[in-house]
Amino acid sequence: MEAIITFIEQHPVMLYMLIMAIYLGLALISNVPTVLHTPLMSGANAISGVVIIGAILLVRQSASDDYLSLGLGFVGIILGMINVVGGHAVTNRMLEMFKKK
Repeated sequence: MEAIITFIEQHPVMLYMLIMAIYLGLALISNVPTVLHTPLMSGANAISGVVIIGAILLVRQSASDDYLSLGLGFVGIILGMINVVGGHAVTNRMLEMFKKK
């Protein structure tokens, strides 16, 4: 618990950026019409790919006893991969609808 408190005290700007990104993401997604959700999934897959690369770099550069960084990197990799695989499946399903039978 002390590691989390010291991290927050040492990096308040990163915490503010995270909160702002969450708020901005929720505001953007809630205002997107339903028709545009599937095409935007392809863009989200590209962003998730960048998140996965960043998480891999975080895990690679973390010390072996820095459990906070290792845990956040692991969670980033898992959630990014879920988003990429799910988005790929949805995009392929959408594209199948436009093919001639």
